[in-house]
Amino acid sequence: VALKRMLNFNVPPVKNSTGEPVWKVLIYDRFGQDIISPLLSVKELRDMGITLHLLLHSDRDAIPDVPAVYFVMPTEENIDRMCQDLRNQLYESYYLNFISAISRSKLEDIANAAIGANAVTQVAKVFDQYLNFITLEDDMFVLCNQNKELVSYRAINRPDITDTEMETIMDTIVDSLFCFFVTLGAIPIIRCSRGTAAEMVAVKLDKKLRENLRDARNSLFTGDTLGAGQFSFQRPLLVLVDRNIDLATPLHHTWTYQALVHDVLDFHLNRVNLEESTGTESSPAGARPKKKTKKSYDLTASDKFWQKHKGSPFPEVAESVQQELESYRAQEDEVKRLKSIMGIEGEDEGAISMLSDNTAKLTSAVSSLPELLEKKRLIDLHTNVATAVLEHIKSRKLDVYFEYEEKIMSKSTLDKSLLDMISDPDAGTPEDKMRLFLIYYISSAQAPSEIDLEQYKKALMDAGCNLAPLSYIKQWKAFTKMASAPTSYGNTTPKPLGLFSRVMNTGSQFVMEGVKNLVLKQQNLPVTRILDNLMEMKSNPETDDYRYFDPKMLRGSDSSVPRNKNPFQEAIVFVVGGGNYIEYQNLIDYIK
Repeated sequence: VALKRMLNFNVPPVKNSTGEPVWKVLIYDRFGQDIISPLLSVKELRDMGITLHLLLHSDRDAIPDVPAVYFVMPTEENIDRMCQDLRNQLYESYYLNFISAISRSKLEDIANAAIGANAVTQVAKVFDQYLNFITLEDDMFVLCNQNKELVSYRAINRPDITDTEMETIMDTIVDSLFCFFVTLGAIPIIRCSRGTAAEMVAVKLDKKLRENLRDARNSLFTGDTLGAGQFSFQRPLLVLVDRNIDLATPLHHTWTYQALVHDVLDFHLNRVNLEESTGTESSPAGARPKKKTKKSYDLTASDKFWQKHKGSPFPEVAESVQQELESYRAQEDEVKRLKSIMGIEGEDEGAISMLSDNTAKLTSAVSSLPELLEKKRLIDLHTNVATAVLEHIKSRKLDVYFEYEEKIMSKSTLDKSLLDMISDPDAGTPEDKMRLFLIYYISSAQAPSEIDLEQYKKALMDAGCNLAPLSYIKQWKAFTKMASAPTSYGNTTPKPLGLFSRVMNTGSQFVMEGVKNLVLKQQNLPVTRILDNLMEMKSNPETDDYRYFDPKMLRGSDSSVPRNKNPFQEAIVFVVGGGNYIEYQNLIDYIK
């Protein structure tokens, strides 16, 4: 909504206007591109009158009779380039939108350039949009993509980090979260764990929200802000969790569709890039290897199959793709049949009138043709994506890893020794083996003895693993207070339903031999458990000492005694150091 409003020169688009939209160009930087591309397709941009969308730092030609909407971060180089555009008189008028708030001094730089270029009248509007976050789903957002290394787990937990670097990281995170709440139009009640980076974020965010509320004239949370209607009755809860409370989940191999795509394929900002080898027939000896074509697919909210199955276990997904394909083939034959009844060259009037009862059928077939083609496109897309995922599962035995890790995390008995798993040359990449061992190390109540550890290390080395992560986790485990009580993951293990081949009929696209058909049991991960305690106001040693911030309270009383005794209706969970699709899916299942 906020983006569409911005593209409409910052006035809400009128529903009933039939006239042509105002044609305009959109100029963005990489940050702006990342924010817009998961939300608006090129077609939607065109419907809003955007004929051309260009990167700020590309070579752009002057188009003197067109208004330009800028959507960029207020960085030094971006401002310089905008001033240059003003001097070169590239466009008719300029609507400058900053993703994050622009400082006074930079605003003055633009003003000076505008005066110098005699272009003051052309700068139509300057807006702080407070949109410095990327929405990937209706219920999921990330902070950034371009500089994600800056706010990554590693950046926050580096042993040699300086205080100033830490401040910068925290400010970056807080800026994005602040933007998120401005766009929501709601002031949250904040809870966070003590003594963690999450607490630093909470303190800063509370301060920033408080300062903004106090400045009544310029507060972003009064009057007709965008989200005013959405949460007017009750404020949302913001739970800030530190990644360090659970390091096993992000390392865990997964079994649901979206999380698998993210884990094994190149999947960023809802777009998956695949390499496809052209032609399956083996090339004659000595021939050049076939060139691989790169294809990218967007997995979006409008993709019904994706929306329905992104949280399903992979075997179900493969089965559903197959069913969709078969139902499509039936419809496709129907269209062909109708065409042949009509006689493709249906010029003969008489013949057509005789077939009047069929005409109705054909009309419906023709009207449903675009729908069918779209269905076909989605089936092809998911056939390709699921096949790519399946190749990884089979070549790396990911089903075995998933099942084994679940057993480790739920403390059940293991059917084969960890050493065998690590030493098996056919199972997984060195990274898979390392992830498995780290999960074992993190989840074990007492660390393995030195002798055992040496044995594991040797096996890992032989498998080609880089042991650096292990030394970090060793320190981490010694350091964390949590080590005394390892996080529990519930004692449920996935139940195999026999092998795939029995489920899938023989004509299937997917050759599933030997892949286990594992079914997930619902259990709450640590992040979900924490949310549940805080939302439902349950007393639990895990969360009882979480700090409580209410930016609306006049005095910043820091107590962990919640004022609000009623359970919350809405919550936002943010993991400092990075959440992941496994946790996202787990939260969604919890809500259901």
